[in-house]
Amino acid sequence: MRINTNVASLQAQESATLTNRNLSSSLEKLSSGLRINKASDDASGLAIADKLRTQASSLGQSINNGNSAIALTQIADKAMAEQSNILDTIKAKFLQASTGTTSPDGIKAIEKDVNKLLDQLNNIASQTNYNGTALLQASMGAAGSAARGSITFQMGETSSDTIATTSGVRANVTGLSLTAIKTEMANGTAMSAGTARGYLATIDKAITTLDGWRADYGSTQNQLESAVRNQMTQKTNILNAESVIRDVDYAQESANFNKQNIIAQAGTYALSQANASQQNVLRLLQ
Repeated sequence: MRINTNVASLQAQESATLTNRNLSSSLEKLSSGLRINKASDDASGLAIADKLRTQASSLGQSINNGNSAIALTQIADKAMAEQSNILDTIKAKFLQASTGTTSPDGIKAIEKDVNKLLDQLNNIASQTNYNGTALLQASMGAAGSAARGSITFQMGETSSDTIATTSGVRANVTGLSLTAIKTEMANGTAMSAGTARGYLATIDKAITTLDGWRADYGSTQNQLESAVRNQMTQKTNILNAESVIRDVDYAQESANFNKQNIIAQAGTYALSQANASQQNVLRLLQ
């Protein structure tokens, strides 16, 4: 028997070290809820899971972008709906002025009404905005401002994943070709029944133009809503895929922890026995 080097004890210590390392790793997984806490746990799994997490995060921001864009299109739609009501009212006023039963004083009152309504149409165009971005003309606060260019929304992970509104929206008096009517209404020139009838076609054209712009915003909203629904589904599936890779299976890991715990206890007993066996040498010396 040799006592200078206790091989059995060294082997027991080595096994105990490995077991304690496994036990510590298992406990870390159970406490964090993650199967992968560091790259050494699963290097390739970590790389895949991180890429999935980045993709899910990007989609989350894209969904937020989409919801903001939907709100923008809704603001524009409601504003143009009010403008449409104004044009409908103006047409009704001209129809009233076109009939022989309306007195000259009545026509003068209609001119004032139409002038105020066109002012309000301009006000809506100049004031409607989302977070400072004018929606119905190029800039806020400027009557007769130029046409609104397209507004681009980032709706995906790459630079090409965009949705844009239609350019050319100019929902003010100038953009709807109502300048001549506005000038006459503001000057207070006596409008005849015939003149009023002549304005009906101009108002109808303005209504058609405005409805076209409103339809464009509505189509963009539908496109945005579809994109948001699709990306919400993608995000859910991607997070599920990441969970399969990264998250710990508590049932499986609890069983592994219990196994490692038992092995650790057995290893401690084996180590104590390996150390105790050296004492048998003393019997040879008696």
